[in-house]
Amino acid sequence: MRRIPCLERDDWRTTADACGFRFHTLDGERYWDESAYYGFTLDEIESRIEAPTAEIDAMCRELVARAIDDERHLRRLKIPEPSWPLIRDSWRRGDGSLYGRLDLCFDGRGPAKLLEYNADTPTSIFEAAVFQWGWLEQGIARRILPAAADQFNSIHERLIEAWRKLGAGRRLQLTGTIHSAEDAGTLAYLEDTARQAGLATTVIDIADIGWRDDDGGFVDLDDRPIDLAFKLYPWEWMFRDAFGDKLAGAATRWVEPPWKAILSNKGILPLLWEMFPNHPNLLAAYFEDDPQAARLGPSFVRKPLYSREGANVVLVRDGVTVAEQDGPYGAEGFVRQALAPLPSFSGQYPVLGSWLVDHAACGLSVREDATPVTGNRSRFLPHAIL
Repeated sequence: MRRIPCLERDDWRTTADACGFRFHTLDGERYWDESAYYGFTLDEIESRIEAPTAEIDAMCRELVARAIDDERHLRRLKIPEPSWPLIRDSWRRGDGSLYGRLDLCFDGRGPAKLLEYNADTPTSIFEAAVFQWGWLEQGIARRILPAAADQFNSIHERLIEAWRKLGAGRRLQLTGTIHSAEDAGTLAYLEDTARQAGLATTVIDIADIGWRDDDGGFVDLDDRPIDLAFKLYPWEWMFRDAFGDKLAGAATRWVEPPWKAILSNKGILPLLWEMFPNHPNLLAAYFEDDPQAARLGPSFVRKPLYSREGANVVLVRDGVTVAEQDGPYGAEGFVRQALAPLPSFSGQYPVLGSWLVDHAACGLSVREDATPVTGNRSRFLPHAIL
C-alpha cells in the first residue's frame, strides 16, 4: 500500500460536471482529489481486504440472527421497542440488502481492522463505482498510470444484478432529502443502475411521501402505492418520525431493509467483540457503561451509538483528547473502541471503504484527511492495483 503523487487530468472538473458529479468541490475545497492515488498489490486486495470484508459481513449477519431473538441486544442498541417486530419480520422474511460499506484501518502491513459498518445509508458510491473507474481508464490512456494498472471495482455491474433480484417487476421509488447535493447525486446514480436493471423508477423527497388511510399504505405524489422503496434516510430517524408508527402495517418493502437498523448502529462493535473475541479484523470494543470498558485503559476512541460522518467521535490517547468532532449525536449512549491509529501517508490519514453489494465484496474507496478523524469534508482519492 502506497500513496503515489500523480498528474491530474486537466479536464477532470468538466468531466465531473458532465457526468453529474456536482459535489466534487465543496465550499471551494476539493472533495475529489486525484493529485495522488493509493496503490495496492493484488494480494493486498484479495487476501487482506476482500476476504476479511466477506468474513466480517458473515459475522454481522450472524449477529443479526441472534439479536432479533434477544431483547437484551436490542435494548443495548437502544432500538425503540415498537420497531422490534418490524425488524424481526424483515429478517425472517429474507428481505434483501442492496449494499453497505465497511470502514477499515489498514496500513499494508498488519490485518485490516473494522472501524465501523455503514450498513444503512452509505454515500460516496458514485465516485467509488464510476468516477474513479473513469479516472483509471483515462489515466492509463493518458499515460498518467502504468498500462497494466487495474482497480478493485465491480460495484456498478453488481448493483445492476442486485436490482434485478430486488425489483421483481415492481416500480422502485427512491427517496431521501433531495435538497442535499450529495444525497441527490447518490439517488440519481442508484436510479440509473436500477433502470439499467429494467426497473421503472421515480425519485421522491421523503417529506413528500403520503399515507392513505383507506387501505393503509404509503403513496407517492401521484397517489400510487409504494411497493418497493430505496431510502437514503436512516432507520433511526424513520422510527422516530411522525409516520414511524405506520411502518409495520404498510406493504412497502424497504431497501435497505429494517433488519439493517441493527447493523447501522455502532453498538455492533462491542457485540461483535463479544461473539468473536480477538478476531484479527476486529478491535476490542465495549459499551461505555460496561465496567469492562476499563480494559482499554487510557487510550480509546469514543463513538456515539448513532452518528454520521465522524460527528461526536473523540480520540483519546494516554488520557488526553487528541482529536474530536462536534455534532448533535450521543443522546442514546456511547461505545469505546480500542485506539487503532490510522496510518500516516505524507501527513494524510486514509480510511479504506470496502464495498459490499448483495453481500459480495466488490470495490474499494479511500477517504483521507489531515486529521485522524474522517468527516464529511475528507477527500476522496482513487486507487489502483499495481
